Amino acid sequence: MRHGRKRLAAAFSGLALAATVGVVGFAPATPAQAEPDIDDVQKQVDTLYHQAEQASERLNDAKIELTDLRGDLVSLQADQQRQDAQLDDAREDLQDSIVSQYEGQHLTALSSVTAADDAGSFVSSLSTMSAYNQLQAQLFDSFTTQAKALDLRARATEQRTAEVQQKQDELAAEKKTIDEKYSEAKDLLDDLKAEERERLLSRGSVELPSGISATGAAKTAISYAMAQVGKAYVYGAAGPSAFDCSGLMMMAWAQAGISLPHSSSAQYGVGRHVASGDLQPGDLVFYYSPISHVAMYIGNGLIVEAANPSAGVRVSPVFSMPYAGATRLVG
Repeated sequence: MRHGRKRLAAAFSGLALAATVGVVGFAPATPAQAEPDIDDVQKQVDTLYHQAEQASERLNDAKIELTDLRGDLVSLQADQQRQDAQLDDAREDLQDSIVSQYEGQHLTALSSVTAADDAGSFVSSLSTMSAYNQLQAQLFDSFTTQAKALDLRARATEQRTAEVQQKQDELAAEKKTIDEKYSEAKDLLDDLKAEERERLLSRGSVELPSGISATGAAKTAISYAMAQVGKAYVYGAAGPSAFDCSGLMMMAWAQAGISLPHSSSAQYGVGRHVASGDLQPGDLVFYYSPISHVAMYIGNGLIVEAANPSAGVRVSPVFSMPYAGATRLVG
């Protein structure tokens, strides 16, 4: 009986093995490649564009700092040259004094003091000798002071030169970051099918408003910015054929006679801060923390912005990105 049970169990095991082999045989060799999900790509591309824009705005900040540093360096170099000339003059005066002493003028003066016949002549000669020694002391003090001043200016010039080089290195690093992030985003978009890519690139844009209620300088700035809609986004660009976010704002307000730095974080420090509920056409609107994007409010809950390399300059909802604040330049 036990032998019969063993044979039955073996038979069932064989059937189970055959069934398993059959199932495996009909299974596909490799799973089908999943199509990229457009929402996932949207998030990844948006993140990469934002990282690139952050680097781009840091690059703009660094350029402003570099301009200031170079200006300081020119001034310091000029100061050093003037101080060097003053040191040369002090050195020559001191050398002339020493030479005259060794040529006997000092000894002659000393002899005249000791050979004075009367008290009045002695006092007069002694005063002359004292004045001579005092002059030498002043010349030495002047030389020492000028030498110290030159050393201070030379050190300041050297420090500023090093800061300029460091800032240039930072610029190169930020440019590399921008290129890398943009390349990653482009590769992700290239992986999508053409129709999916078109859907992705069209997201976030809205129809142009039929009319804008603005006057004066704000109207001038808005008109310029709106005229750029459809143009390309290029990191660090400020027209005429391409812009980045702060470059568009800078050029738009320049038409109205208002100068802005080419940096979104620096632009946040210009003008009067206003609440989100009090926005008026022409106000600058800032996004993210730390601030790395800026746009212009045009009314009806809309902004005009240089968005990213895929979308270019476009009109978007004002709260389509993490809101950070707003400033008003006029009024």
